[in-house]
Amino acid sequence: MKEIGAADSSQHSALSSQHFDAIVKVSGFVKRYKKHVAVDGVDLTVRKGEIYGLIGPDGSGKSSLMKAIAGVLTYDGGAVEVFGTKVDSERAAERIKPKLGFLPQGLGLNLYPELSIEENIDFFAHLRLVPAKDLIERKARLLAMTRLERFRDRAMKHLSGGMKQKLGLICTLIHEPELAILDEPTTGVDPVSRREFWLILANLIQEKGMTVLVSTAYMDEAERFHRLSFLSGGKVLASGMPTEVQALVPGSMVTFEATPQLEAIARLKKSFRQVESLGPLLHVFTGTADQSEARLQIEAALGDLVPAAVRVDQPELEDVFVALLLRNNEHKETSGRPPTSAAAHNHDGVAIEAEGLIREFGTFRAVDGVSFQVKQGEIFGLLGANGAGKTTVIKMLNGILLPTAGAGLVAGADMRTAAGTIKQRIGYMSQAFSLYLDLTVEENIRLFAGIYGLDKRSMTKRYQWIVTMAGLSGYESSLTGQLPMGVRQRLALGCALVHSPRVLFLDEPTSGVDPIGRRHFWEILSKLAREEGVAILITTHYMSEAEHCDNLALMYAGRIVAEGSPADMKRQVEKEAGRLFEVVADQPGKALVYLQQAGFHGAALFGTKLHIFCRDPVRDKACACRALEESGLHVTSVSERPLSLEDVFVYRVMSLEQAERVPGQEVAV
Repeated sequence: MKEIGAADSSQHSALSSQHFDAIVKVSGFVKRYKKHVAVDGVDLTVRKGEIYGLIGPDGSGKSSLMKAIAGVLTYDGGAVEVFGTKVDSERAAERIKPKLGFLPQGLGLNLYPELSIEENIDFFAHLRLVPAKDLIERKARLLAMTRLERFRDRAMKHLSGGMKQKLGLICTLIHEPELAILDEPTTGVDPVSRREFWLILANLIQEKGMTVLVSTAYMDEAERFHRLSFLSGGKVLASGMPTEVQALVPGSMVTFEATPQLEAIARLKKSFRQVESLGPLLHVFTGTADQSEARLQIEAALGDLVPAAVRVDQPELEDVFVALLLRNNEHKETSGRPPTSAAAHNHDGVAIEAEGLIREFGTFRAVDGVSFQVKQGEIFGLLGANGAGKTTVIKMLNGILLPTAGAGLVAGADMRTAAGTIKQRIGYMSQAFSLYLDLTVEENIRLFAGIYGLDKRSMTKRYQWIVTMAGLSGYESSLTGQLPMGVRQRLALGCALVHSPRVLFLDEPTSGVDPIGRRHFWEILSKLAREEGVAILITTHYMSEAEHCDNLALMYAGRIVAEGSPADMKRQVEKEAGRLFEVVADQPGKALVYLQQAGFHGAALFGTKLHIFCRDPVRDKACACRALEESGLHVTSVSERPLSLEDVFVYRVMSLEQAERVPGQEVAV
């Protein structure tokens, strides 16, 4: 299978010479919602056989543009042409729809809740006139690649958010469209499933010549695009191949430790706009590509604080994306600090205690003997693939679901008998957004404040803080149902915090939120934990976010299979699997197959690069290069890199899945 990736220059050459036919042409595109101009004068061309990416912060106009190209949204200016047809009427839109597959933003919006996974797929296949013979083969392959096969009889309404997203993707691709329009298709999907999603697309592009227009909130995915456009404020900020866009903002990313960390951050922010803490590490983007100069700039900004374990790298696409927004003043800076509580919560107390939690749905055991503790002031992360049982654990601890067996305490109350007390002491942000879509932003905040019994003075104070903290200024009178998904999530976070809870449950709170928004979320969460003593239990599929957690538990098939601090979990995997190396080679998808055949069973795709574990670096590096070069592939580089939590996640899940496929095989966890 041939992987499509930006690093493969030969593929770009082939694309230019063989697939120059324009599938989509957009010129001077304008879309207004009453007086608000959502998209203003956008031009782009999508060519046959390429992946074209749209990237931008929430509300930048990506979804409006994609809906217009799909023929489901009218527009106010310019022209949209798809497959040579000018899409300017309902009749024109109907002509192009048989060749399209459109996945809208949002979890399961194109699905039927009462139908099972298989029934949804069959319905869309029949709607798209897929022959029965083809349906059997396609359904089996897509269910296997998305790891939904064993859930095929489960109703869509009982699926996790990520599982809904994967099912929506299958239903969009089941008729193998010539053009797939995918609006943030991997939002809420775990790292292993995201990798498999890109393999599915690469396969369809290679075998069927499919063209893809896709938006994403994951910047590592953007490296897979042939070409992309950065949108902000309804305009194109930059466009081109990923390497061309990266070159627009030269700089270096410096990673190091410095103590005391809060003092180091305060000093660094006087000189640099991108300063991010990830656990004990600090990441700072400097404006110089000279790595020696970048290090000197960091040392000068820190003064008498001495940085340790310093590493200087080229900036990733996410760093460039944030730098572009900040440089063009396209992102509104937000700041806010929670009003000081009358009495900060005791950092020494146990906020959450789960003991042997079990939850069964009929004959299916969703949670199987889960136990852990979270202290006040601690950030605890629950990681796991879609369907691992994370959300079910949270619902039991919140008193929403009764456990089949086991016990738990939350904020000092028994989860079995004191659900009402628990709900007064916690904040909860679910995947499904517990907001009222027909109310405005202000009405939602004030409603939740009233539900929690805040008096008028406290309500006004918390309302003002939430608007500032969540970046909702200007949206106060907007209907919640009309907000971009990321803005709606920020509102949901604010409503969860309205009553200053002792314990905060966040179920994928930043899913689909742009990088600046995610970074700001974590600044607020860190202050809530460190300064207010709030205990935070969070699930996330952004593995870089998990670095913020004090402790983590990785769930698989309802069980906890690994736990510890981020550093502990990395050391455990390194001890088992060896050191991590990154391989850059042409045709990464094909390279992955050859590496696995050569014995690198843990090899995995990360963007357009490959990661392999080496127990004997000298021997294993030589073996990897030989396997690829003997297969006719060119190896650009093989370099050691620090283990990330995404590497840990992928290694653990793939090892456990391999053990299930090989009966009797034991996997150390």
